[in-house]
Amino acid sequence: VQLQASGGGLVQPGGSLRLSCTASGLTSSSGPMAWFRQSPGKERDFVAAIDTWTSRTYYADSVKGRFTLSRDKRQNTVYLEMNMLKPEDTAVYYCAARNVRIVTSSISRGEVYDYWGQGTQVTVSS
Repeated sequence: VQLQASGGGLVQPGGSLRLSCTASGLTSSSGPMAWFRQSPGKERDFVAAIDTWTSRTYYADSVKGRFTLSRDKRQNTVYLEMNMLKPEDTAVYYCAARNVRIVTSSISRGEVYDYWGQGTQVTVSS
């Protein structure tokens, strides 16, 4: 399984970016896909996840109302639409995927994911 992330860049505060993550090798019975982010000197944080069986999405409180996660099932791609970006959103964003389903209460835990993309840098600065 390989995850290819793209779409990062430099944007001014209040601007928007869309990240993409395309998975190759995942089966139709795969588990959730998610985005995490990590800033220098900080721990990796959960951003958003999608249950690929129900299409239900989950978000960190810090991004609710600003970020939207969606999925193109045919392309096996998830998209993270990021709006009203803030300087504190600056980080390397990583997509992740899990082989099998997991209970909702664990969907935000990085250690449950089996595969990780290479990361894409998002910088929010004027």
